[in-house]
Amino acid sequence: MVTRQAHKVYIGIGTNLGDRHENIQQAIAYLTDELKPSEIRSSSLMESEPWGFDSEKTFLNGCIEMTVSITPLELLKILKNIERKMGRIIKENGNYSDRIIDLDILFFDDLQIATSELTIPHPRLQLRDFVLIPLKEIAPTFKHPQLHLTIQEIYQRYILDQP
Repeated sequence: MVTRQAHKVYIGIGTNLGDRHENIQQAIAYLTDELKPSEIRSSSLMESEPWGFDSEKTFLNGCIEMTVSITPLELLKILKNIERKMGRIIKENGNYSDRIIDLDILFFDDLQIATSELTIPHPRLQLRDFVLIPLKEIAPTFKHPQLHLTIQEIYQRYILDQP
């Protein structure tokens, strides 16, 4: 059970529509306003190609580390509300598509959750350089609770060492 103590969370953030820098700044402002984190750190931003679908629009991606005092489901609800507030449209077929903002919980402390609503750690983060590069900038020694590797080690093994 998660209590109201302070929790370290890592959130992936991405956008490929409109003013991408403004979208990320607006999302961070909403997160700060809604969550009132006791600490917040942001990675640098990086360009990336769309993952899982075709689009001519490249993404701008980054990661945020926050210390918050809410539960994982409360955090998920807040992230989805921010996405809706910013104009994200979720496709009914579940396929990836262009989006004004995408906010994903990557880690919540070292919790492991697998429900129909929420999976933590994010199930595909080790396959995505656009998540790992910003994440290793702000949390290179954070240890993945399932893979038992640091973010730096995951990046080395799953991204750099791949043919």
